[in-house]
Parts: sequence; structure tokens; C-alpha cells
Amino acid sequence: MFDQMISYLSKNQDFLLNSAFNLLIALVIFYIGRWLALGAARLVSKALLLRKVDRAVVSFLSSIVYAGALIAVALIALSHLGIQTTSFIAILGAAGLAIALALQGSLSNFASGVLIIIFRPFKAGDMVDVAGISGVVERIDIFQTIFKTGDNKKIIVPNSQITGGPIINYSAEPRRRIDLVIGISYDSDLRLAKQILHDILSNDPRILKDPAAVVAVSALADSAVQLVVRPWVQAADYWPVYWDILEKVKLDFDHQGIEIPFPQMSLHMKKEVKE
Repeated sequence: MFDQMISYLSKNQDFLLNSAFNLLIALVIFYIGRWLALGAARLVSKALLLRKVDRAVVSFLSSIVYAGALIAVALIALSHLGIQTTSFIAILGAAGLAIALALQGSLSNFASGVLIIIFRPFKAGDMVDVAGISGVVERIDIFQTIFKTGDNKKIIVPNSQITGGPIINYSAEPRRRIDLVIGISYDSDLRLAKQILHDILSNDPRILKDPAAVVAVSALADSAVQLVVRPWVQAADYWPVYWDILEKVKLDFDHQGIEIPFPQMSLHMKKEVKE
């Protein structure tokens, strides 16, 4: 038995040495590749943490990066050993396709969640209008985003519905413009009405001086002369100032005799004269 083993080794010395060398190279490739995969996962993790992404989401994404890189490294190492990896790649591709078809909706939400996390069209605490919902962003998860409405409802929206339509972020800028349209009757004093509006705006300290507020005639409508009122405020003061202006306009117009007309239509009836 021992002599046979010695004979086999002597006859296949070159093959065994070459195989051992290839195995060593494959192990080196796998070790270095594993180290690079860990480095890539850590780099992704640091980049996402710098963007203040939730740690649970960061851990999930970095683990996906590491697993994908490690699979690629393992295939390269096996290929260096002379093992045909085409069948492995085909099996992985078929399995991936089957999983993708089975989890099509979830993968769409996942991809949308990644886009939201990377490009950050909004963040937790922002007031937004997305997918027909207006509310404050409470939390961004990898598959869904949770909102809280003004009447304290919690709404969970799949991420694919968010990225599939327009996103209005009311908190993106520190200042917002209030747009009001005030109608007065044609019999009312236009100059007095504009002066009242200017006084209301100038007496409110929450209204910014720069940019300057605008009060102007926007249309001569069927039932009223329409005035646009456009002051600028800090985003946090938008709704309190909006409501206060409307109340002050009604009270001051009533006090000064400026009429805010109801929609109306004049009918002219003609009587036929019989000959």
C-alpha cells in the first residue's frame, strides 16, 4: 500500500503540486476578497450613517452588500480551482428570478426605500404631501414610511407609492409664502381695502420684511374685485399666521365697511311688448 502511494505521488507530482498551488491561490483570493467585502460593507455603513440613516436600515443594507460581494469572491475562487461556475451562476440566477417574481411588490418597496434613504427627498419630522396623504414623517423604514396626520392618525404607506408620484415637502425650506385671495365688492373702496391689508401685514411681527409682502389686484371677477395677499413667514408660523390673517381681514373689513360679497349673478328680464 505504501509503495503504491509513493508510486502514485511520483507519477502525479506535477498535477498535485499544481493543484496545491491553485488551492493556495484560491484561498488567498477568498481571504483577500472577504477582506475587501468587509471593507465595502463598512464603507457603505459609514456613508449611510453620515446621512443619518436609521441604524437598523444601515445594518440591513451593509449585510446585503457583504453577502453579494462574498458570493462573487467565492465564484472567482472556485473558478481559479478549475471548477465550472457557470452552472452555479445559472442556479443562482434562476433562484434569484424566482424570488424576484414571488416578491415583486416587496422588492419594489425595497428599491424605493433605498432611493428614499439615499436621495432623502424628506426626513423624519418633515411635513409632506405624498401619495394623496398630508402629514408629518414619523419614520422611514426599508419597505414602508410611517406618517402622522394632523388629527393624530398613523398612516403606513408602501415606499413604491411614494416614489411613484410627486413629493411635496413643506419643511424643505425655512420660509414659506402664504397665498390668499380676498374678494371685495365693486362698490367698496379699493384703496382703503388695500391699506387695511397692508396694515394687517405690517402689524404682525411674524411676517417677514424680506421678501416684502405683496397686496395687489389679481382679477376683476364676476362678483368681486379679487386681491392677492402674499406675505412670507417662517415655515413653523405658516398656519397660525394664515388663520390670524383671515380673521383680522374679516373683522377689519366689517369695521371699515368693506364688503366681502357672496357669489352672485344679475338677471335681466325683458318683457315682450305685444302689438
